[in-house]
Amino acid sequence: MRSVRPRYVPLPFQDSLEAGRLILRDGTTATIRLAQPGDKEAMIKFFASLSSESKRRRFFGFAAPADKLVESLCDPSSPRVQLSLVVTRLTEGGSRIIATGNYVAPNETVAEVAMAVDDAFQGKGIGTLLLERLTLLAVTNGFRRFRAVTMMENKPMLDVFRDSGFECRTRSDGGYVEIDLSTIPSEASVMRAEMRDRVSTTASLRPFFQPRSLAVIGASRNPANIGTRILNALLTAGYKGQIYPVNPHASSIASLRAYKSLQDLPEGPDLAVIAVPRDSVLKVVDDCASRGVRAIVVITAGFAESGPEGRDLQRRLVENVRGYGMRMVGPNCLGLINADPAVQLNASFSPIFPAPGRIAFSSQSGALGLAVLSLARQRELGISHFVSVGNKADVSGNDLLQYWEEARQSEVILLYLESFGNPRRFARIARRVSRHKPIVAVKAGRTGAGRRAAGSHTAALAASDVAVEALFRQTGVIRADTLDEMFDLAAALSNQPLPRGRRVAILTNAGGLGILCADTCEASGLQVQELSDSTKNRLKQFLPSTASVLNPVDMVASAGADEFHKAVEILLSAHEIDALIVLYVDVAMTKPTDLSKGIATGVVAGRKNGGAEKPVMACIMAGSDPAKPIYTDGERVPNYPFPENAARALGKITAYAEWRDQPEALIPDFDDINPLAARAICQTVLPQTGPGWLSAEDTRKVLAALALPLPPGGVCRTADDATRLAGNIGFPVAVKLASRQIVHKTEVGGVRLNLHDGAAVRQAFDDIQAQLARENKLDAMDGVIVQSMISAGVELMAGVIGDPLFGPLVAFGLGGIHVEILKDVCFRITPLTDRDAHEMVRSIRGYRLLDGYRGHPPADIPAIEDLLLRLSRLVEEVPEISEIDLNPVFALPPGQGCRIIDARIRIGGTQIRESTTS
Repeated sequence: MRSVRPRYVPLPFQDSLEAGRLILRDGTTATIRLAQPGDKEAMIKFFASLSSESKRRRFFGFAAPADKLVESLCDPSSPRVQLSLVVTRLTEGGSRIIATGNYVAPNETVAEVAMAVDDAFQGKGIGTLLLERLTLLAVTNGFRRFRAVTMMENKPMLDVFRDSGFECRTRSDGGYVEIDLSTIPSEASVMRAEMRDRVSTTASLRPFFQPRSLAVIGASRNPANIGTRILNALLTAGYKGQIYPVNPHASSIASLRAYKSLQDLPEGPDLAVIAVPRDSVLKVVDDCASRGVRAIVVITAGFAESGPEGRDLQRRLVENVRGYGMRMVGPNCLGLINADPAVQLNASFSPIFPAPGRIAFSSQSGALGLAVLSLARQRELGISHFVSVGNKADVSGNDLLQYWEEARQSEVILLYLESFGNPRRFARIARRVSRHKPIVAVKAGRTGAGRRAAGSHTAALAASDVAVEALFRQTGVIRADTLDEMFDLAAALSNQPLPRGRRVAILTNAGGLGILCADTCEASGLQVQELSDSTKNRLKQFLPSTASVLNPVDMVASAGADEFHKAVEILLSAHEIDALIVLYVDVAMTKPTDLSKGIATGVVAGRKNGGAEKPVMACIMAGSDPAKPIYTDGERVPNYPFPENAARALGKITAYAEWRDQPEALIPDFDDINPLAARAICQTVLPQTGPGWLSAEDTRKVLAALALPLPPGGVCRTADDATRLAGNIGFPVAVKLASRQIVHKTEVGGVRLNLHDGAAVRQAFDDIQAQLARENKLDAMDGVIVQSMISAGVELMAGVIGDPLFGPLVAFGLGGIHVEILKDVCFRITPLTDRDAHEMVRSIRGYRLLDGYRGHPPADIPAIEDLLLRLSRLVEEVPEISEIDLNPVFALPPGQGCRIIDARIRIGGTQIRESTTS
């Protein structure tokens, strides 16, 4: 593998780089976008509204800029010359500009940058947010550095540059400071940007979960009314703050004074819950903004989920909410809950208020949320927060993850997902959160979508659920197949330590239960570890001779509470065990309460004797009542209805613990690549030929720009050229058809191997040409590829397919004809980390061939990983690429690398994503 270094990729924005939502330092919001020609008058008005001091600091004088300069700032047509961003807020008079930032380019690699912020909004972090976006836009357009000049006394602006995390040099001269800033993301710039995003997002959500006062708009005296049900839920839960019912036709509701409008309230509430008819929602939002409401929950349905008219209304709703600086949960949602005893907020129409606990839950389905709260109560699981996100028009799961990352009372995060809004942003946030707090997700719709129409091997193998599975694997998210399994996992994660390894002991009083559990443990990747002689001898001291002290340990049916106590203590303290599953079926009519006490006291004793960091799970099958957890001093042992449930949960939790224990992955950079050259080829070809496959010649150039391993050779259009090139690279050679139209070359006789002289090369060229002529396909021939003959090694495939939502998916597996027959292929979402590449190579069933198997020499695995990482970088940097198919790739013995034998690249169509060119 060639020299690599870490590459730092900024957190993807919630919307897009050029436009979307900003969350300010104080948790309020604004809208950012590229300046347009129609902004000229608003820009002039903005500059004129700045204080004399702000004008002096921005323009080094007290006058606003000339109209001609403003006109140029509002021209977005030449981003390689200049570009401007504007930040807007909505007021009663309409949208107004509250900040602007721009760069102007004196040459092709350096741009001059400047910013100005409305005096009333200074100190809220807008300058820093503008600089973050301007640097990324500048990098996209080829600029490597920013230069700026500001007054030495302008400390706030100097702090923006110095605290940005970008490499920054300053030089003072006569009361002014010259700033030289690298636009290339660094470890510090990415880390600080993520920290700012997390802090501001948390601040923006705090009014939802900790409101000092709230208004229920739409409550009435009708007990069936949704607003009334929410009001009653608030009162029943014992909400600690002030509640204001709002209804123009009532003076009191539920013994509370009612107000005709928000304008009549004695204060502006932090939170407003809106349950009014759909067509009244926008007017209520206007009223909320006028009273300074920070957060709204829109219960009302009939928006994007209802059709085109509803989608348009939701778009306007989001624009207004963000423009006013507010945050919104919903619309079309159940509401939210904070079970913290200090708050006791049930701002939903759920009749169930859960016991406080350490589990946070987000549901995309309101009706399912009701069932989940009921299930949590049945399982005796406490909830910290519950949010029904509805249409996720503003507040999304990504926002909630960041809030719960900081919330001390939330230690486990549960997600019910029906769709992803921004999966690339989810990937970054979830990967970070999972390092400290487990995330368990149920993703509905696993089989709802079919396969995408295939144009190559890679596309044919990318199924609808592949991207979701890859996303969860890469980010450490634990995927639950059902809601029941989600709560199986939550019960253990919220109350038991994570296992340190895969070795599990099974304790039972019935052999059948032990066998079922052992089988499921093995299937779940756990090791039913043989017990040490010392542990066996300790068990034999009190168990009958008919008992088995193997693993599973079968104490036979006569075992009671005392035997379970002793066995649990011994097994939990055994050094060869990482986890314990305790099984019991009521065959001796023992009281389950007595048995539970025996297990509980055994757990306490085992913890004191070396088992403090080992999870314990139970399955007590006694009676018809649902399984209840086993409580000890300060601990809760989850109790499952069947042994398989416990084994599957432990298997997934163990895999998560292993993921979390690994060192943090890095995205590698390379010192021998030229992604700008690769993109220039695609940008040149696309307007000329339109979407489609690149020529063989351009394909080789694009791959070579990323230093991907191609064998010596090239594309030839005549037999003379082919003969000459073969002589130059040395025999033997292979000659293959070069065609943008024909995928499977062997089917038209387009591959000739082991050619040992020029005459054979000439004959091969002529034969391929003649065969295509006979099939009336001569127009499909672009020439032939002549390359060195490589016959050794394991045949692999690698490729990329663009998912319209998730972005590029990198595929890897066995190659040649095996890829479509065996389908031994894995997928990962870009950008790949070093760990992703490592796991991809080892996750296919054919890995044994790469590791050396039955006489096959091992392959150069580091070289394969290097190829995958470079492929990932290529599609991240060149968004014009929509598909890549490398098949076969020959993996050679250690130290000899690998070679791409055949390659195809498609450009246009569904572009993958914005370029991250740096």
